[in-house]
Amino acid sequence: MKILFVCSGNAFRSPLAEALLKKFKPGIEVDSTGTNPVVPVAVAESTKRYLIKENANQYLKQIPEGLNEKDLNKYDLIVAMKTENKDVILSKCPECETKIVVWNIDDPYFLPQGYTKKIFERIKQKVKELAGSL
Repeated sequence: MKILFVCSGNAFRSPLAEALLKKFKPGIEVDSTGTNPVVPVAVAESTKRYLIKENANQYLKQIPEGLNEKDLNKYDLIVAMKTENKDVILSKCPECETKIVVWNIDDPYFLPQGYTKKIFERIKQKVKELAGSL
């Protein structure tokens, strides 16, 4: 089973989901990417701090990656954080439609301070549900 998490910048949501699923379900191939990655910037400090508290920091990627770097056909499941991420995925891989799910999780970068932890907790819950279904 190969799973890809997709958000906008690959700095907050998708790398967090990737790291948590690697922790909860070792042995599953998990990756993350952004439709508009913030390279060469590192993954967000708030993501790193959250994963340290979750004892999952060792699974965190260091540098955001972009969608163009991925062969979308090789994944069994693609989790898009928002519908706009799904739209970009479909523009690059129309045949991937049946393996995309949308979690509808907002980007904390665009929200007032204080929302990041709530969003991270929601991602953690969704990842736990996904891990339990695999």
